[in-house]
Amino acid sequence: MFSHIMIGTNDLDKAKAFYDSLLSTLEVRPAKVDGHRIFYFTRTGVFSVTKPINGEPATCANGGTIGFAANSPEQVDKWHAAGVAAGGTPIENPPGIREGGGNKLYLAYLRDLDGNKICAMHRMPS
Repeated sequence: MFSHIMIGTNDLDKAKAFYDSLLSTLEVRPAKVDGHRIFYFTRTGVFSVTKPINGEPATCANGGTIGFAANSPEQVDKWHAAGVAAGGTPIENPPGIREGGGNKLYLAYLRDLDGNKICAMHRMPS
């Protein structure tokens, strides 16, 4: 559905360590570094983190969430644990099943080191 998602950071080295750890649980390879940016390439899209090019501090998007697809509830739990261990902040409810609109999803939410809201999601079988 998307070509890429890019978020800002104030510390690229810390962001790389955080996302390398977090995304490895979803079988994503460590980031490629390109100057002031890092990129994670997958067959379904690109996720990247950058120092703002306008020289102003990075801030998180109010109301925004970036969701990463997971293959199982166990993978969501590993993602959440890796994120917390790497310095992320748990938010909302603990990882678990959420239902709505006839869908059953296994979700976990974190704030990354710069305050961006991220989640891992596994669609449960009907």
